[in-house]
Amino acid sequence: MGVEEIEALETKQESTGLMWRIGHFMVVHRKSAITIWIIALIAIATLSTKFGGSYVNNLSLPNNEAATGQAILSANNAGKAAGFSSQIVVVDKASVASLSNQINEAAVNLSKLQNVTGVITPVQNPKAIDSNGQTGYLTVQFSVNPVTFAPSYFNLVETAMNPVTKAGAKVYYADPIGQLSNPKASDLRSELIGMLVAIAVALFAFRSLFAAIIPILTAVVSVLVGYFAISLIGRGITFGTSAPTLTVMIGLGVGIDYALFLTTRHRQHLREGSNSIDSIAKTVATSGRSVIVAAITVALALLGLYVSGITFIGNLGLAASIGVATSAIGAITLVPAILGTFAEKIDRVSIGEAIAESHGGDDFWHRFARKVQNRPIVFLLIGVVLGSVLVIPLFSIQINHLDASTNPSTYTDAKAFNAISTGFGAGANAQLTVVVEMNSTIYSSQNSVQSLEKSVAGAISSLPNVVAVSQPALTSSAKAFTLNVIPKFGPSDPTTKTLFDSLTTGTLPKTIGSSGSGYVIGATASAIIFVETVVSKLPLIIAFVIATAFIVLLAAFRSIWIPIKAAVLNLFSIGAAYGVVVAVFQWGWGSSLLGMSQKVPIESYVPMMMFAITFGLSMDYEVFLISRVKEAYLSGMDADDAVASGLSATARVISSAAAIMISVFFAFIGSTAPVIKMLGLGLGVSVLIDATIIRLTLVPAVMTLLGKRAWYMPRWLDRIVPTISVE
Repeated sequence: MGVEEIEALETKQESTGLMWRIGHFMVVHRKSAITIWIIALIAIATLSTKFGGSYVNNLSLPNNEAATGQAILSANNAGKAAGFSSQIVVVDKASVASLSNQINEAAVNLSKLQNVTGVITPVQNPKAIDSNGQTGYLTVQFSVNPVTFAPSYFNLVETAMNPVTKAGAKVYYADPIGQLSNPKASDLRSELIGMLVAIAVALFAFRSLFAAIIPILTAVVSVLVGYFAISLIGRGITFGTSAPTLTVMIGLGVGIDYALFLTTRHRQHLREGSNSIDSIAKTVATSGRSVIVAAITVALALLGLYVSGITFIGNLGLAASIGVATSAIGAITLVPAILGTFAEKIDRVSIGEAIAESHGGDDFWHRFARKVQNRPIVFLLIGVVLGSVLVIPLFSIQINHLDASTNPSTYTDAKAFNAISTGFGAGANAQLTVVVEMNSTIYSSQNSVQSLEKSVAGAISSLPNVVAVSQPALTSSAKAFTLNVIPKFGPSDPTTKTLFDSLTTGTLPKTIGSSGSGYVIGATASAIIFVETVVSKLPLIIAFVIATAFIVLLAAFRSIWIPIKAAVLNLFSIGAAYGVVVAVFQWGWGSSLLGMSQKVPIESYVPMMMFAITFGLSMDYEVFLISRVKEAYLSGMDADDAVASGLSATARVISSAAAIMISVFFAFIGSTAPVIKMLGLGLGVSVLIDATIIRLTLVPAVMTLLGKRAWYMPRWLDRIVPTISVE
């Protein structure tokens, strides 16, 4: 079959396919399509305002050491403390003791609040006052975990403390109560900066004002629908506090990219002589299909986070995937409608000569591709060396949960954390509660109970990095007792985790023996278990995401080598991005420029989120580049010419799209949330590496070395793998 016959067949398939019909329908009925989007946005925004859920960081996991101990304590302490507590810090220049009447009055107020089972004041517990007498804290005990409370609960707690604040003392609220008052992270400034940079990049790259604005406009509308959608879904699903920001960050990044790819392809068709309606329909039938494949790959990678078995992380992936989904839907419905509105006048306002895709053998990108192809091994080695240098910090990564000290200093939980650390030592913020459930032969004998209490307290006191151990306290059932353990260091310090592991795997089992069972509970214990679980599940997530992307690319390009190449190179770019995040946040290289006042470990779920998001996003550029290479190869070009043609046709738009996505991600570094800073930097760096070292050097170098073998597909595999049509 000749080239002309192939093109005629492809044109016939495009004009009868579902994607062509969608594109044609949207441009013909463009006013209706735009109106429906506007109505949908207003409706979902209104519903979200009235019925939207709240965002909570609940790191508690079921079926583990802390959860079991919590259940045992609740069962044995009916109507009393169930192991959930929060500190309220009082700072007075004179002395905390001088406020005993006001503190007692506040304690009475607090005890009347729903779910409060007890309040321990500094008056009752002199150890809760520091050595200079100016800082003390109340411990409020709850029947349920306070992280599940609505933000309005904090107002009730604050009102209950009015007697103390009116006396002139400063009052700070530690987590988990404190986090209820933390303002929602406002990333509007970051989003505006990202969009302005995106417009500037698109305008510089394509010299067309409308072509620069349309992708931003459609992406914003699509992302807003997703943003309000997760708020409504939040009525039934608990999303973490970073969920809305992730939805906007990822949705805006891919949404601009998808719209940019479609807009650029449409403008190229217009330059080649197509009328507006045919051009838009053909664009949706070709590049629109690539958008859908890319979006499915990203969404599957994000939804793959549920494989971890950790609902908190899976829900974050769901939130981000909703942003991707609305962006993809907007790309194939709203974008064609708006392009149809501008019709052939899309390049009417331009700066110099408007530019679309590159074609021919004399443009910069074609010449660059030929340079890479002339020395593929040299460029391959250069890319590997540059990437390897960035990967080095990864090998010293420390994964942990970020404590309240990393929050902005104006937040009440950060003030409480720092006040407790200053007055009582860092470990006072990392209290561990030990629950010991006794068997019947022990709890039926008072002497046996006292002997076991003494043995457990003594064994824990002898451990390194233990500052204090409270007196054992029997539960109301008298069948279990608790002890509070104060470590030497804070909750994010590795030695605290070591102490937790020593208690759970050594000290408690050996000391208690057959007399019962021991558990370690509390916020610090739950956070440690969460981190350990996340780290243990990371290899599973990596395997799932790679396998999913591999299958999609295998089905789309009918080649065994294309998905293998993509997996290896993407792992390389992700490793380099991890390295940069470690160097900046953990090593502190330039972290002050990002608004960080201290070196911090990498938040436990950031590597998992980064991997799923980055791997999915890198598939975007893989699909757009390789689909054009395959298109050229099937039209009759040899393997090398096809690579040069594909790179030439997509390099400008991929580079521009990457620059836009990088600007969107980097803009979120200005967020007040350290996790968002990490994700913004990590994702921005990964896209930068992917669009430069990977996509412009390593991919053409590897494709050149593979030659025609790049399109090899075993016959037996070709028969069993379903086909996904790209372009």
